[in-house]
Amino acid sequence: MSGVVLSEAVAAVRSAVDAAAGAEVDLLGRADLVDALDELETVWCQLQALRNRLLARLQVETTATQMGAKSWNQVLAVRWRISTAEAGRRLGEAALLGPRQSITGQTLPPVLAATAAAQARGVINTEHVTVIAKAVAKLPGFVDAATREQFETDLVRLATGASPKDVSDAAELALFLLDQDGPEPDDTERARRRGISKGRQRGDAMTPISGELTPEAWALLEAIFAKYAAPGMCNPDDPQPCTSGTPSQAQIDADHRSLAQRQHDALVAVLRIALMSGQLGQLNGLPVSVIIRTTLADLESRAGIGVSGGGTRIPIAEVIRLAAHAHHSLAVFDKATGSALDLFRARRVASPAQRIMLIARDGGCTKPGCTVGAYGCQAHHVVADWNDGGNTNVDELGLACGPDNRAVSPDGWTTRMNERGEVEWIPPTSVGHRPNPHQHLPPPRTTPPTPRPGAAEPSAIEPFGRSRRRPAGRRRGIRPCPKPPFRPAERHPMRRQPIDHR
Repeated sequence: MSGVVLSEAVAAVRSAVDAAAGAEVDLLGRADLVDALDELETVWCQLQALRNRLLARLQVETTATQMGAKSWNQVLAVRWRISTAEAGRRLGEAALLGPRQSITGQTLPPVLAATAAAQARGVINTEHVTVIAKAVAKLPGFVDAATREQFETDLVRLATGASPKDVSDAAELALFLLDQDGPEPDDTERARRRGISKGRQRGDAMTPISGELTPEAWALLEAIFAKYAAPGMCNPDDPQPCTSGTPSQAQIDADHRSLAQRQHDALVAVLRIALMSGQLGQLNGLPVSVIIRTTLADLESRAGIGVSGGGTRIPIAEVIRLAAHAHHSLAVFDKATGSALDLFRARRVASPAQRIMLIARDGGCTKPGCTVGAYGCQAHHVVADWNDGGNTNVDELGLACGPDNRAVSPDGWTTRMNERGEVEWIPPTSVGHRPNPHQHLPPPRTTPPTPRPGAAEPSAIEPFGRSRRRPAGRRRGIRPCPKPPFRPAERHPMRRQPIDHR
């Protein structure tokens, strides 16, 4: 199918949708409404199949880097304004249901061929696809290709007339029966299933976790819990908690925590011991440690939150408790401190003092839209690369994750420091970028920022003390002007073009 034919077909679909949207529905009866909804559901499922084919082909034709992004998740998230989780789901579905290509250029069928065919006919929906894909992924390693194909085909046949839950229940039963017929689980199968995952931090600041532990991992935890999760041990409600030795009978009697709570507190105690041991090495130039940003005002008022180097929000009361065993660093944004923050050409890698200053100022990757926290970032030479004569001075450095740091080149993304000491990311002239806010906002300054040499007069700088809400069009890390000129004739590969609906 040529590009012209596809464009005409898509235009016809849009015209048909516009016509359907303009149809009068108030006078339709129940039968007509149900029939129309049934047809729309079928068409919607078929459109997902077409999208999977197009996404699969797009990833053969180009790369995410050529599209101006560091990953395909980012390409879809920015262009279609969807979450990275939804972008990952769509890409995963396209990888399973879209056509494949061998290294010799030969077209291969989809990984889940029967599922892809059913979706193309519009007889199964996205929920069915998710259930089938998860079930096939759970098949033990000893299952041969023919059995896998038959397993998928049976689930697809059931899905054409059953709900996703019914398909899931049938899949679980089939997996159970297959597992009974197979060999004893071995280390390979256990290693494949091991893992620990965390969910999103909730509004109450709690973070859910889930996972599966190998026998070795649980044996280690058993020993730790036997010691540190015993009644009376590591009790945060105890004014003088017992963290070594044996708790007193009074401490045991005063411990009203549940087993789950004691195990949680035991993990906290053991992790704190590990971090304080100094035996964990370094991470991006700093000893492995918990780094938390907060403001002096929040500490004094005992209200507000701190933000860890990984982006976790921590209530100020817990920040103060953590700070009782910590080394404190004061980050002053407009004057030099006693630390050696300007190294010029003495070394390429930022010093620990500079790393702390950058974490306090930037909080994470400075590229707009990037959510990588400070723990996963490198010190990036913003003004000029080290190989081009750049200095390793804190006011010429900024935090950037590895992929974004590597994306900076004369022909790619470039960076600069504005008069407010903020890192600006400029896309290649042929590739614009949808402006997204800096994800890791720093604590508000308590003194006016000192203008950089050659910067605009103070009157041209944003007035000190005004709200952190910026005027429309101004986002942290993105200046409204100057910027690469927009050329209407150039189609931006990461941003959808305006559509005239007239």
